[in-house]
Amino acid sequence: MSHFLLAMAMAVVAAATTGAASYADDPQTISFDEGYSHLFGGDNLIKSRDGRSARLKLDRYSGSGFISTDAYQNGFFSASIKLPRGYTAGVVVAFYLSNGDTFEHNHDELDFEFLGERKGKEWRVQTNVYGNGSTSRGREERYLLPFDPSEEPHNYSILWTSNNIMFYIDEIPIREVIRNDAMGGDFPSKPMYVYATIWDGSAWATEGGKYKVNYKYAPFVSEFSDFILRGCRVSNIRQVPSIEDCAESEVDLMTEEFAIMTARKRNAMRRFRERYMTYTVCYDTVRYSAIFPECDNSIIEKEKFWEWGESKVVMPRRRSKRKGRPGVSTGLRRQGQAEM
Repeated sequence: MSHFLLAMAMAVVAAATTGAASYADDPQTISFDEGYSHLFGGDNLIKSRDGRSARLKLDRYSGSGFISTDAYQNGFFSASIKLPRGYTAGVVVAFYLSNGDTFEHNHDELDFEFLGERKGKEWRVQTNVYGNGSTSRGREERYLLPFDPSEEPHNYSILWTSNNIMFYIDEIPIREVIRNDAMGGDFPSKPMYVYATIWDGSAWATEGGKYKVNYKYAPFVSEFSDFILRGCRVSNIRQVPSIEDCAESEVDLMTEEFAIMTARKRNAMRRFRERYMTYTVCYDTVRYSAIFPECDNSIIEKEKFWEWGESKVVMPRRRSKRKGRPGVSTGLRRQGQAEM
């Protein structure tokens, strides 16, 4: 065992036995200018006076977006997001990691994509995992949200390590992808930047493109704050750093609470997925002939999905009453705990 792997193993054991530090205790949030810069959209990107938040607007002329100043090899990336209100069919808000601008045909990507709806409050969220250009084997999942995401901000976070990926909403993990040798290059492995964008996805976002963006309701405004960028920064996105180069960062990540999947969090994740997941590639036998190797398939669970991966039963959304922050009890967290 290498010195790096030995150190990591010892650190994780120590964290599990003594109690890992919570990112709620030391969230390490940064200002916009400390970690991000303007990407596109001109004046449709609006920073707050104190620099701790930013708004992205979509109007009939342009969407908007920002990008992290640095690229990262693994890390924990989070933002508090409030989505546009009212009629939002066709609108897409995204918070994601990607290197698509550098690796056009073999890019990696990890996404939160928020898909607007005609009813305004019924936003859906999609998570994607792509590695080495594996878009033809897209690992999409979609979920309803148990709260109105346009009413108040909630935290959306992505943990990406060399061994696993976790998507969080507030403190609840909603998806985990554990690296499997059979995935090969489908597991994201190259450095990526962090992005946030809002744009016109009329062609596909709402009921397969049936409902388009209606600009009489514009501008559509999404608010971002509580920025967290923690990971191994890389100076050259075309060069994957060695294990040793990111050893300290990796150990730091894996000893944090958000990186440790406890029985309590796994139960909360299972309850969320049972109630709010509307689509998963794991049971889509129409698009894919082979089972994805990282899927934890079960006969009982499979019976709850149609052959094209859509859920047969989805619980209605419940209204949340307080803002979701790391370490603060939220409507989403309360539901997950109450049903364990």
